[in-house]
Amino acid sequence: MAQPLWSRALQRARTLAPGLLLCAVVALSATFVAEHYGGPQLLYALLIGLAFHFLSRDPKIRPGIDFCGRTLLRAGVALLGLRITFAQVSALGWGTGALTALGVASTIALGLLLARLLRRPVAEGLVSGCAVGICGASAALAVSSVLPQTKENERFTLLAVVGVTLLSTLAMVLYPLASSLAGLTPAQAGVFFGATIHDVAQVVAAGMMLSNAGDTAAADSATVVKLFRVMLLMPVVVLVAMAMRPSTAADAGDDEAPADRPVPLVPGFLLAFIVCMLLATSGLVPAALASSASQASRWLLVVAIAAAGVKTSFEDLLQLGWMPVAMLVTETLWIALFAGSGLLLMAHWG
Repeated sequence: MAQPLWSRALQRARTLAPGLLLCAVVALSATFVAEHYGGPQLLYALLIGLAFHFLSRDPKIRPGIDFCGRTLLRAGVALLGLRITFAQVSALGWGTGALTALGVASTIALGLLLARLLRRPVAEGLVSGCAVGICGASAALAVSSVLPQTKENERFTLLAVVGVTLLSTLAMVLYPLASSLAGLTPAQAGVFFGATIHDVAQVVAAGMMLSNAGDTAAADSATVVKLFRVMLLMPVVVLVAMAMRPSTAADAGDDEAPADRPVPLVPGFLLAFIVCMLLATSGLVPAALASSASQASRWLLVVAIAAAGVKTSFEDLLQLGWMPVAMLVTETLWIALFAGSGLLLMAHWG
């Protein structure tokens, strides 16, 4: 006799609860440290999670950790769509939009090129290029979620999260100074920050550094350009998913799915991202709800990165060597040079 639906749901919840609670506690700890002492919340979640790696071997905890690292991650990415509207994108103008899109595309292409030159897997070039080119840790996690779920990919994704978070924090400090030395206006500097800095929080912080006496041009332009880059996450991940798509769920590493179940052409969470973006554009979503969804998205991503940290050890990260770090640094320098040169040319010919 088949179990009632509520009974199966209760059993599933009991199975996931230990791992879920562990990841939630790690995420809460990271949030507390970030709010009281400053610093990147995602990086704290990763580092604290690494300290609890020994618990990942417990069969009672592992299911909840895997659920956080996959299902909650995808839900967090889907909710990012509520932050973006087509009106924000159209306000950029074709020149700024083209510069930003080309910067993203060229950075991803550079990641693939570096992976080939350094004889690294294609997946590493995609994760690093998208993380630097689009939106830092969120992009690294989103792209990784549609790649084959291997131990090597998980290790590299965590290193990419650490790398882009540190580089983004460094850029937040250095780029406002560099833009002032280059003679950029606040609005131009904001475009530069939005087109080059990896994480949203650091983009806003850099823009606020140049927002003096109520002039928020830098912060406003930085935020809009950055949201445009976040919007590009969806089509990029769709293309990656289609290019790397296995023929069956078994090939994809989904142990819970039947071996003969086909993998969808476009993952469901990306379709949810599109729906959320359309809802935000329509104006049907109240501002308070959109703000709450944004906070929920951030929280889900923090829990997901906590789970990824628990699943990985320091020894795993050290095994990757220096090449992934060189890839991230090179890509960061490239997108900054590309956007800075493009802005100067636009200013000269404009």
